[in-house]
Amino acid sequence: MEETENLENIIQEDNEQPISEVESKTEGTEQVTSEITLFAEPIHHFKNFTVTNALFTSWITVIFIVVIAFILRSKLKEVPGKIQNLFEIILEGALSMCDQVTNDRKLSMRIFPFAISVFFFVLFSNWFGLLPLGGFGLIEKAEHGLLFIPFLRGSTADINTTLALAIMAVIGANLFGIFSIGAWKTLNKYVNLKVLGDIWFKILKDPTIVIVAPITFFVGLIEIVGEFAKIASLSFRLFGNVFAGEVLLASMAALVGYVVPIPFLFLEILVGVVQALIFSILLVVYFTIAASDHDEHEEHEHKQEDKTEVVSV
Repeated sequence: MEETENLENIIQEDNEQPISEVESKTEGTEQVTSEITLFAEPIHHFKNFTVTNALFTSWITVIFIVVIAFILRSKLKEVPGKIQNLFEIILEGALSMCDQVTNDRKLSMRIFPFAISVFFFVLFSNWFGLLPLGGFGLIEKAEHGLLFIPFLRGSTADINTTLALAIMAVIGANLFGIFSIGAWKTLNKYVNLKVLGDIWFKILKDPTIVIVAPITFFVGLIEIVGEFAKIASLSFRLFGNVFAGEVLLASMAALVGYVVPIPFLFLEILVGVVQALIFSILLVVYFTIAASDHDEHEEHEHKQEDKTEVVSV
């Protein structure tokens, strides 16, 4: 009976102590562990708004890009220095790569600012997740002990970030198409009402339009499904590659703490560049397709056919 009373007194004293004192006792006995989770871990709360480590990394990435842009803008010279010359070479190479997709320099100049901005954001987001800042973070109590939550996590290793980028790319491409060729032509790419209306005017000249027009209409509806497929493809490709790289580095570091993870670290640096490049090129492709006018292309083909018929006659 005395032992149970003493145990109850000890438990009561622990419950009356502040949380900080209880945590200071447990920190000395419990082991601090870290986990790689599919979701980003929360590090702060503003009322109902949760700040995760991936979101915090995204903010740092944006601030870093803005600061670098202002510094480069303030130091532009007619005779470029080494840093300006380096960035001019990078931008000129990227613009020429954009030209290979669009085949039109004017169109490339309109798309390029969006593509290069997304490229640098994805690139630095991938690289910031590789920085050796693992000692900076929070220690929170979990079911199995104490859990370490880092302040920085690659924002592209969070599905929310890649999904937002993919939605931005697809919606931005359709808005770009509206501003380029008009809302009616953009709508007809998905709900092709024009081809159904042409049945009544072209059926005598071309009876096969009765079969072709409904097929073309349903192909447009399939394009709507394709837009959602683009979102899934862009988001999961980027997220899967970056998250797999983080898991690989963590596994190598857990097995062998020194030297061995270094080649894999350089590999992930290269993967970060490749993934940023792929995402940007696909964005250019989507914008180019959205800005293309299929009606003008078809009219040009019909004119070419009429010319050949006249020449043959």
